[in-house]
Amino acid sequence: MLNLASLLEDAARTYGDREAVVLGGSRLTYTEVNGAANQVANLLVERGIQPGDKVALSCPNLPYFPIVYYGILKAGATVVPLNVLLKGREVAYHLADSGAKAYFCFEGTAELPIGKAGHDGFAQVRSEGGACEHFFVITVDPTAASPIEGTETLGAGMGGQPPTFDTVATDEDDTAVILYTSGTTGQPKGAELRHRNMHSNALTGESLFGADADHPDTYLCVLPLFHSFGQTVIMNGGFAYGGTVVMLPRFEAEPALRTMAAEKVTFFAGVPTMYWGLLGALDDSGVDVKELAANLRVAAAGGSALPVEVHKDFQRRFGVTILEGYGLSETSPVASFSPYGEEVRVGSIGRPIPGVEMKLIDPADWSDVPDGPDAVGEIAIKGPNVMKGYHDRPDATAEAIRDDWFRSGDLARKDEDGWYYIVDRSKDMIIRGGFNVYPREVEEVLMTHPAVSLAAVIGVPHESHGEEVKAVVIKEKDHDDVTEADLVAWAKEEMAGYKYPRIVEFVDQLPMTATGKILKRELS
Repeated sequence: MLNLASLLEDAARTYGDREAVVLGGSRLTYTEVNGAANQVANLLVERGIQPGDKVALSCPNLPYFPIVYYGILKAGATVVPLNVLLKGREVAYHLADSGAKAYFCFEGTAELPIGKAGHDGFAQVRSEGGACEHFFVITVDPTAASPIEGTETLGAGMGGQPPTFDTVATDEDDTAVILYTSGTTGQPKGAELRHRNMHSNALTGESLFGADADHPDTYLCVLPLFHSFGQTVIMNGGFAYGGTVVMLPRFEAEPALRTMAAEKVTFFAGVPTMYWGLLGALDDSGVDVKELAANLRVAAAGGSALPVEVHKDFQRRFGVTILEGYGLSETSPVASFSPYGEEVRVGSIGRPIPGVEMKLIDPADWSDVPDGPDAVGEIAIKGPNVMKGYHDRPDATAEAIRDDWFRSGDLARKDEDGWYYIVDRSKDMIIRGGFNVYPREVEEVLMTHPAVSLAAVIGVPHESHGEEVKAVVIKEKDHDDVTEADLVAWAKEEMAGYKYPRIVEFVDQLPMTATGKILKRELS
């Protein structure tokens, strides 16, 4: 039997007085976080949530996230973390697709569908959210009344609940978390991650980063916790080794640098654009670079390829070598990393982590690609980190997993020492600022605009975001008055902030194959 919530419970039992979570002046110990999570678990059981039920969560990097996350797990339910930038129509889809019975949503940002400035979105969430019956608003003031009719606040729900709870004894193969991801076709699909998937991945901190519970790290949490990278490496991984997680609700370079200095941060993990931002803000931040460098022990990067110049510049300014890794939501997420203490090979995603196997296959037939310095193949992954499958999508699962090997969709090569190097992505996925954007999904929304006859969405190079989303559009007749700015503004209202195209180009025709497929490689 195994429950992922044991990471918090073990830390509370062993290091109860240690600071677990910090946000500004708010500092919570492991005992306090565990007690609050127990109250959430009691609340869910009181509302009729059963082991195996799905419970969704939309929350920025705030102490509420781990409290609700572990509370859901303690009740034996499955956590469905949602991107906080999703709009009402997108949240409703995820609730219905996952079959969530309850939904916790933070009120404090305008983007959220039941936030202070987003009440209109709640009607759609409620009407199209499938079996979801319980809606909890996480209010900034826990004593405040619910701002929306038909919901209750987390504070009111937790009120009177005991801070003790007998955690449900889940099986290690039960689904702990459903993380939504997507290919280039269809709607986002939920990767079902078992308790043992997430638990084993969190416990790689010792071998990957030299984590030591007797000398705990202080982690800066700027990676969004709804994403697998921040959830596993920072929150679960930090709690596994009794560390302190210092939260920032959103990444801004100068505040991040000042927080790193004030809290003596020893562990930073981020996507490449975050490192680019830190370097750009360093001189104007007013922080002592030598002091930062003296505290910082580990710098880890993932999400997309780290530019060589950023790697070198960070090493020069901070005196710390960035460790690059690789993974996907379907692999909990970490599959490979540059080993801590070994010389880093710039441009490499490292070697498979302990217990995990990786190989290169031919995408056409899954056959192994022969070793060789120039051999390129699709990365396949096998190990305790690989998901159970896609929720309610047996066909998609069968396409992705064969004989326990998961095919990643990413093309790579391998050197003679077993270090991997990403060559290209076999999918059309765009990575904008570390967030995955799937062109087909964006195209489908654009096609609902009356002026859009046909649309092709591609990624174009961008200095700070890595890639920017661009839409190449053929207009419907009699809509000549619609401008590029009009369509961008409309898309901004219809899609999450990281998805909508910032660049729109109107054309008379799109390049196509003889069978009518758009040749995106000819667009730019």
